[in-house]
Amino acid sequence: MSGAYATFGLAPATRAGGVLADGRYQVHRDFVDFVVDGRPLLFQLSDLDAVSPLASDVPPAIFTEQVRALLLEAEPPLPAGRFVLYGCPECEDLGCGAVTAVIERDGEDYVWRDFAWQTDEHADLERNGYPGMGPFRFRGPEYRAALTALRDGSAAPRRRVLLIGARVAVLARLAAALRTIGIGADITQDARGVTAEELRGYGAVAFGRAVGPAERAAVLRAFEQAGVEVAAVDGLAPIVPLLVAQIEHALGRGPLPRRLLTALAATGTTADVEVGAACRVRITAYRLDRLHRTRTEEVFDGALEPGRHRVPLDPRAVRGQAYVVARTAGDVRTAPVVGGQRRRARPAVTGGERG
Repeated sequence: MSGAYATFGLAPATRAGGVLADGRYQVHRDFVDFVVDGRPLLFQLSDLDAVSPLASDVPPAIFTEQVRALLLEAEPPLPAGRFVLYGCPECEDLGCGAVTAVIERDGEDYVWRDFAWQTDEHADLERNGYPGMGPFRFRGPEYRAALTALRDGSAAPRRRVLLIGARVAVLARLAAALRTIGIGADITQDARGVTAEELRGYGAVAFGRAVGPAERAAVLRAFEQAGVEVAAVDGLAPIVPLLVAQIEHALGRGPLPRRLLTALAATGTTADVEVGAACRVRITAYRLDRLHRTRTEEVFDGALEPGRHRVPLDPRAVRGQAYVVARTAGDVRTAPVVGGQRRRARPAVTGGERG
C-alpha cells in the first residue's frame, strides 16, 4: 500500500434543487463534502448526482453516528469494512447506487481504498471499481480533528428565504415550489416588523421587481441591524423555475473555486458556460410570450470538460424576454439573454477553452 500521504479536509457543499423543465422537482440538499489534497472528492467522480452521508437535514443523532463511523468508532454498515461515501440525494437507498470504500486504520493513519459503485451489499471491484482512485492515506491527527470538529460544533446552513413582492400569486407558487425541494419560504410585504431572532433564520431575501429601492434598502437594513449576513436576490422575471434557480444559487454561496459552474452568459444565439471540473450540465431556456405565459425549452444536456464552452441557442426559444438556467448536480446559475443576431444556431457544442 502506498506510503504517500494525502491531505484530508471537509467543506460545505450543495446539491442544488429546483423545478425541472418537465415539471418534476429535484430536492435541495446541503451536506459536507470530503476534500482530498485540496480538491472536493465529489469533483473527482464526474457526472455523479450524489451527497455524502454528512447532510444537514438528517437528525443530529444520525449525523453523529455517521461521523463516528468515519472515525471507525462504529461498525461499518456494509460487509468487508465498506462505508458509504456518497449516496442518492433523493432517498439515500443503496439500491439507487452509492460510492463506497474500505476505511481502515494502519497505525495512527486512516486509509481509504477500493472505491466502487455499489447497488447491493457486495461490491464488485472488477466491474464497478474506480481505477486510479486512491488509496488515500490520511494522517490520524488531521483526519480526527476535522471530523471531531464537525461533530462537536458544526452549524447547519440557513435554508430559508424571505419573499417580498407585490405579486402574491407568483410568490405563493414560488414558496410552494421551494418548500417542495426542501427550502423554507415565507412571504411578507415588510420585514421591518420581523424580530431579529426570526430574521436570523433566513439565508436569503428575494425581492420582486415591483419592490422599489427605498423598500429594498429598508429590508436589508433590518437584516443588518439584526446582525444577519443575508443574500439578496432580485427576481429576474415572474417565472417560478427561474426564481427557484436564483434562490438556489444564493443559498449555495461558497468559495468560487469549489463551484462547478463558474460563469454563465447568454445572447440571442449562444450560451457561454464555464465549468470548473468535468460534469454533466443541463441548460434550459425560459421566456415570457406576448400573453406573459412561460415557455420552456431544453437547450443542452451533456458532459462538459473543465473550461469555457459555447452552446448554440435557437433564436426562436429566446426571443423577447428570455433567460437561461444552467444546472449541474451541485450547482445552478441563471442569466438573462441579451441582444444578439437572430439567426438559426448550429446544433453542435463548441469550445473547451481552458479557463
